[in-house]
Amino acid sequence: MKKLTMFYDGLCPLCQAEIQFLSGRNQAGFLSFVDINSDQYSPESVGVSCNQALASMCAQYDDGEMIQGVEVFSAAYSRANLPKLAWLFSRPALIPVWNVGYRFFAKHRHAISALLGPF
Repeated sequence: MKKLTMFYDGLCPLCQAEIQFLSGRNQAGFLSFVDINSDQYSPESVGVSCNQALASMCAQYDDGEMIQGVEVFSAAYSRANLPKLAWLFSRPALIPVWNVGYRFFAKHRHAISALLGPF
């Protein structure tokens, strides 16, 4: 299985909570995480600007292939040994719904985090 690097918004509490959750499930080491607000993130080397990464969840396999949107969650949950979540996020009939939901979340993540936590 190819290693996957997820690019996330470290200023978003819900995003941080998801990354902490996935980190705790990353026993096989198939996931790594880069905060796009940190010096570790290089838009030039990744090929995705910070604004693009903020608008849509982006990730990169260790062979350089980029993925984004709901496909990232399916791949991440698979690598975190969460097969039911991976299956749920990979259903073709649900992908359009997940993508719309994620675009809404991405646009309003800081307000949603303020309302919902984590506490």
